Amino acid sequence: MNSSRARILRRLRLITAMLIGSAALAITQSAKAQDTPPFRIGSKKMTESIVLAEILKVRLDHADWPTEHKAELGGTRILWSALISGQLDAYPEYSGTIWTEILKRQGPVQLDQLRVALLEMGIHMSSPLGFNNTYALGVPEALAQKRSLSKISDLNAHRDLLLGFSNEFRRRQDGWLGLQSHYQLKGHKVRGLDHDIAYRALRTGELHVTDLYSTDAEIRAENLRVLVDDRDFFPRYDALWLVRKESLHPPVASALKELEGQISESRMVALNHQARIQHRKPSDVAKEFWGETIAATPDSNADRVARVAQRSFEHLRLVGFSLLAAILVGVPLGISAFESPRWGRVVLAFVSGVQTIPSLALLVILIEPLHRVGLSGIGDPPALVALFLYSLLPIVRNTHAGLKQIPQSYREVAQAFDISPTTRRWKLELPMALPSLLAGIKTAAVLNVGFATLGALVGAGGYGQPILAGIRLDHYGMILEGAIPSLIMALLLQQVFEFLELRLVSPGLRSRSA
Repeated sequence: MNSSRARILRRLRLITAMLIGSAALAITQSAKAQDTPPFRIGSKKMTESIVLAEILKVRLDHADWPTEHKAELGGTRILWSALISGQLDAYPEYSGTIWTEILKRQGPVQLDQLRVALLEMGIHMSSPLGFNNTYALGVPEALAQKRSLSKISDLNAHRDLLLGFSNEFRRRQDGWLGLQSHYQLKGHKVRGLDHDIAYRALRTGELHVTDLYSTDAEIRAENLRVLVDDRDFFPRYDALWLVRKESLHPPVASALKELEGQISESRMVALNHQARIQHRKPSDVAKEFWGETIAATPDSNADRVARVAQRSFEHLRLVGFSLLAAILVGVPLGISAFESPRWGRVVLAFVSGVQTIPSLALLVILIEPLHRVGLSGIGDPPALVALFLYSLLPIVRNTHAGLKQIPQSYREVAQAFDISPTTRRWKLELPMALPSLLAGIKTAAVLNVGFATLGALVGAGGYGQPILAGIRLDHYGMILEGAIPSLIMALLLQQVFEFLELRLVSPGLRSRSA
């Protein structure tokens, strides 16, 4: 038993040393990078936002200005919070979204008032890029002809239609909340789902109506009819750039000036079509926008292997570091919860409560607190903190349960032999609780592999990146590029912990646990 404990301690010390070394290296590299910090461009989880971000990045690259694109960072709230807190320098946005969703203003969008309000917050707003990407409602053309649907108010006569809206659209005042009241749309069954998945549901007939962006390439590709906004509800959504004032360097200002009024609605639809329907790289689409000639380069097996290897490293880093931190905190918490029943109720209630917080909400909530303590609210930090919190419940609960199931007679014998509490804990209780404890760690590890895919929503990479991109592009191969390695990693981790159980737990305890 002593040798088993020694092996565990040696491994923990080795992992801790590696963690400290990695952190020191990251801090050193960060300090070096601060000499010439890159201009950080963010984009939403939508093709158009990614293409616009790449267009600005390519122009700044031509000007030899260091630039970094943090792609697919979720929705408006994540991008806006990151911009205000200084974790992003710029991102493309829409006038109607700023007016109604961020500034909470009513009525028609006033660009002059918008510019003044943003400047007071330290944000520069560029002039419009030249196109209005407004919200709209769309239905398949065949259904529109069959039901005589041409405008939004027609939906009142067809309350049996199933409406499916993106979750952001459902929550926004300039979305379903305001639209429902403005048009008195009542009695419809409404379902919330990802914007990109909605197109697939329209194709299969599982939905009849969904929200669109007027420059979506799918409108033509899927043969959809855009319903006329006959009561003028939706404001203008002129595409423009938001930039932190202190980040408006001359090359950035020059690039934004070049883009003002240069992208028409038809041109933006064509750019979206190239990136989304033709599955071209947004960076290549952006280079062609600036006049570069891009040779077609088919995706090779070597490229795919390199991508999977990179994503595997990112994913394992998220899972490993968060799991190690959860073990170092969760096991002592489980022990203290067992020793003090009153404290134990508080601890178990807390870790159980954390598990009920939706993962996307937790990632957004963490942005501001992490920034206040000097950490980035996008990238690895929020993903690691969220994974750490989600890992606590199985580890704490199983540690507590493992100690609780030890017969009281064993402790009485230890007391009769005058064995100290510390010795009793290490040589009797923890070895006997080890099967339950390892089961909790194994559960946390396997769950973490799945949860870690959501880290891509805040720029943490991992297997979530190809999964989100595949959903956005309706590309099953790309989805599987993230899903299959994630499954394999989960199965491998499960086998690793079963091997550890064979090595560390005595046969008698294993049979008793079973």
